[in-house]
Amino acid sequence: MQPCTLEFKGLRLELGPKTCIMGILNATPDSFSDGGKFNTFETAVEQGIKLAEDGAHILDIGGESSRPYATPISEQEELDRVIPVIETLSKKIDIPISIDTIKSGVAKEALNAGAAIINDISAFEKDPAMADLAAQKKVPVVLMHMKGTPETMQVNPDYEDLMLEITNYLDSRAAYAMKKGIKKNKIILDPGIGFGKTVEHNLVLINHLEKIVALGYPVLVGPSRKSFIQNILTQKENAPVGADHIKTEYGTLAAVAASILNGAQIVRVHDVERVKSFTCIIDSIRNA
Repeated sequence: MQPCTLEFKGLRLELGPKTCIMGILNATPDSFSDGGKFNTFETAVEQGIKLAEDGAHILDIGGESSRPYATPISEQEELDRVIPVIETLSKKIDIPISIDTIKSGVAKEALNAGAAIINDISAFEKDPAMADLAAQKKVPVVLMHMKGTPETMQVNPDYEDLMLEITNYLDSRAAYAMKKGIKKNKIILDPGIGFGKTVEHNLVLINHLEKIVALGYPVLVGPSRKSFIQNILTQKENAPVGADHIKTEYGTLAAVAASILNGAQIVRVHDVERVKSFTCIIDSIRNA
């Protein structure tokens, strides 16, 4: 993947030799790892500032959980969770804010409040108006692969050819985005680690990430604290290893390293401070 530049509202982000870190801010009561920790205005703003100070290059804010078996919430509830936080943080931090949503109404209000990127886990399938909005606002978009919905995605996910199906899907959604008027240099692809995939599927995806990178778009990978890491460690340890266990964080670092070495240019993580130091060394090695 050749180096490229993402342009935001008056900001530029160079993707290439230096891994871009997207910090996760879940303003939700039920996210799989940090649900409830930052679901008040004060705690969310405080965490957003901390992630920026820790070295995040992008802050990704979401108000609706996409964990396995999560149930949808109303648009108004999602707006109430994220818009005040985005309005405040956009004035306090100098990094671009991404809105993690599948609703064009939420995305529109988030962009008006100061967000500069749309992160759509449905790749414009849930709400077709999202593509029109992104084209109109000329903002970068993240298009992710997900098999099913958060409610159903982990019910026996199956593929005939995992890499071919996911690569073809992402290529087709990028083509759709461009047909709707979104420039190629505004498109980021995400293979959707943990979204309708088994443990083995996730491992194969990371190991063969270069096939998605070969499509010619920046690739974002989000392995942070995912259940495949917990499941592997729990099996090895013969004892439960949960999302907030320090060993899960070490496992996240391993997945981040493999993703970067296989071509990921953006990593989406919870613990920005630890990952910042880690990617500094990984980047130094891969650029040597």
